[in-house]
Amino acid sequence: MHNIALFYRSVPHRPEQLTFNDYRKRTGRGGPRPGAGRPRGPRPRVLHRERAPVPGDCPVHVTIRVKANLPSLRDGRFVREWRRSLAEASERGPFRVAHYSLQGDHAHLIVEAHGKEALANGMKSIAARLARAANRVFGRSGPVLDGRFHHRSLRSPREVRRALAYVLLNARRHLAKSRGVSRAAPAHLDGASSARWFDGWRPEVGSGLRSATGAPEVARPRTWLLRVGWRRHGLVDPAEGPGSADPGSTAVPPRL
Repeated sequence: MHNIALFYRSVPHRPEQLTFNDYRKRTGRGGPRPGAGRPRGPRPRVLHRERAPVPGDCPVHVTIRVKANLPSLRDGRFVREWRRSLAEASERGPFRVAHYSLQGDHAHLIVEAHGKEALANGMKSIAARLARAANRVFGRSGPVLDGRFHHRSLRSPREVRRALAYVLLNARRHLAKSRGVSRAAPAHLDGASSARWFDGWRPEVGSGLRSATGAPEVARPRTWLLRVGWRRHGLVDPAEGPGSADPGSTAVPPRL
């Protein structure tokens, strides 16, 4: 038995070839480690990574966030100034803003852009206008935006319908969460959004709405998905759950 034990001990162990990433994880010298890095905190920013490609035939849902110490973007003075400023820049060549809604500390937009560069340039202009409008209205100076904008391309009619309901009915969602307002309460179009220019409300709802006057501050959509495609899943009812994919549904999608 003693000789057998010596024999097994003398068998050399074949080394396992490690990749570079495996080596870093194993030794702890740099690389990804559980819990490494600065904690992201309660308001994590969009990471500085290369943005995903933006198909020219797909609308894009964009979210811009402002710093926490600013007054609400739903302030009537800011809404009026934002409308005026957006009307001057809602369509610039390969970029256009088709829909939007303003919330307390962020804004949702549905835009069309012919590629990643057009989206970046267009949003740079829109974000600068939002920041300047906030400083003018609130009598302040300094940074307004809180990090980079977040975006997600909408590649199917169902995704587009969900995003339209999510954006245009977003105030209803926030009221239900913050003030306990029932989602069964009578629905009204959000004045801090482009809802009054939206032509996709259900007929029984649209017929009772007061006609919007003046020139719209948003551009007419051109992509098939945002003009026609989404309608195959039903027109939007202001009383439905924001972002629901099916008419009458009260399901709310994950946070975008």
